[in-house]
Amino acid sequence: MLCWAVLVGAAGAFATIGFHEAMHLAQHAFTGRSGSIVGVIDSLPWYGRLIFPLGGGVAAGFLLWASKKLKAGANSDYMEAVAIGDGRLSIRQGLLRSASSLCTVVSGGSIGREGAMVHLAALSASALGRFTYFSTARLRLLVACGAAAGVASAYGAPIAGALFVAEIILGTMSMQSMGPLLVAAASANAVMRMTGHYQTTYAMSGMPQIPPLEVLPFLLLGMLSGLGAPLFLKFLDFTKRQFQRTALPLPVRLGLGGGLLGLLLTALPQVAGNGYSVVSSLLHTSWAWQAVVLVLLCKVLATALTAGSGAVGGVFTPALFVGGALGTLFGQVVTGLLPGLGTPVYMYTLVGMGSFLGAATSAPLMAILMIFEMTLSYQIVLPLMLAGVVAYFVSRAVAEIAMYDVTVARERDARLRYQLRHTRIADLVRPADTVVATTAPLREALQLFMDYPVKYLYVVDDAGIYQGVIAQQDLTRLLVGQSDLQQKQAGDVLRLDFVKTLHPDMSLDQAQDYFIQFRGERLPVVAREGPPRLLGAVYKSAVLEKYSALKKSVDASSEAIMDFTADRRIR
Repeated sequence: MLCWAVLVGAAGAFATIGFHEAMHLAQHAFTGRSGSIVGVIDSLPWYGRLIFPLGGGVAAGFLLWASKKLKAGANSDYMEAVAIGDGRLSIRQGLLRSASSLCTVVSGGSIGREGAMVHLAALSASALGRFTYFSTARLRLLVACGAAAGVASAYGAPIAGALFVAEIILGTMSMQSMGPLLVAAASANAVMRMTGHYQTTYAMSGMPQIPPLEVLPFLLLGMLSGLGAPLFLKFLDFTKRQFQRTALPLPVRLGLGGGLLGLLLTALPQVAGNGYSVVSSLLHTSWAWQAVVLVLLCKVLATALTAGSGAVGGVFTPALFVGGALGTLFGQVVTGLLPGLGTPVYMYTLVGMGSFLGAATSAPLMAILMIFEMTLSYQIVLPLMLAGVVAYFVSRAVAEIAMYDVTVARERDARLRYQLRHTRIADLVRPADTVVATTAPLREALQLFMDYPVKYLYVVDDAGIYQGVIAQQDLTRLLVGQSDLQQKQAGDVLRLDFVKTLHPDMSLDQAQDYFIQFRGERLPVVAREGPPRLLGAVYKSAVLEKYSALKKSVDASSEAIMDFTADRRIR
């Protein structure tokens, strides 16, 4: 499997290179020049900035519509193929969706180009595994290796690429899966270096060490990122729902999104594309805070228009942009209020990128390593670790939302399974109405049997300590034998070990095992600590009802993993 991972890694790198070349060819064909998306859009006249995204959106819509019309017997999304599928990806759908993404990206759409690169890398791995007759389990792992190779080659971050697939898609960090993922990512990175396509994304030289006390502001930045990431994702969801409510055909809907984006680009072309060039400018030049606020708000709107209209791509890279702008603003405020601090603003920019991304994806470890690999600066790791962890926990406390629905569904599934295993009998205890004292006349027990349709009465002493049960069949024998019931008390006919008792700290599984061996409808619950005081009774129907409710929740959560939308993907 490691040898196949090497081959898949190389194929993923070449898929990334191929998409890059296709972008340059398309740019040159439509605009007469190629290069940075922002630079190309900025070179167009105002009407070109308006028409180009509109035309690109319509073309992307037609290609996406055509891909949906295909009847494919395989998955159309690599996350679905790995998480709950059989590893088989539809080649025709994959190529059409990648072409649709190419049209959106080239025309200035505010989404990440890397999504199509990762999908093409995973698609090449799926095709290779299918034609070599891999088993389902090995094919899924091979496609995961392709996705890791795509992330590694697209972002220049091999470790983060492997962790992305392990944390978000596979949901496991076992070495059986991590080993091939790391090998595939390393192979992809090696190919990118050998072909001259690798470069450190945000190379930062001379980054200073941060004194311990100056780390504290980064904790506050992590909190802000944790609050901002859910709001960002909710706004994107809101925009998407508004576009869907129009019920327009895909080409028209994407054209509408492109046209609205074009209006925005006529005034501010800097928000086109995935935002690499603007983030680089934030890191290396000084911006006025008003300009940062303007470009941040417009970038969020541009991303919402592009992704919300249904364009193939996503918000992984735009999330880095938003986090970077947020970190820049925070750094400007901190340095303005505390001019004695020696931490440069660009370090807040980088930490904002990592903490915001970790909060949005629910994968803080991946985000920390990605920023480290993008900068190759160890000095950023300590503040990034602290801010990233704080941002993650704040975001999970604020809202149950993540960039990838499979992450939320998996967390909900794990939580419900934990609840199913650890729900205690104490939650189901009801008062026991059919209780008699050991000194009570036997006629009271007989009256209770007449008043309640039960087979057993619980017997307690004067202190409420459980003594045993009176069985209906025993009392019936006494009546048939014409025994003198007037002289007998309840304690004279009780049975000590005829019915097993439950304890309030027992789990549902333990209670169910007791009921399997017991033909009655209820069991007594007694205290475990100290004297066995009678606390009440638990009915079989209550156990089954609780068990069934939790089981349905777990099944619904598992189905949610299978039904997660493919709109939020690695960018």
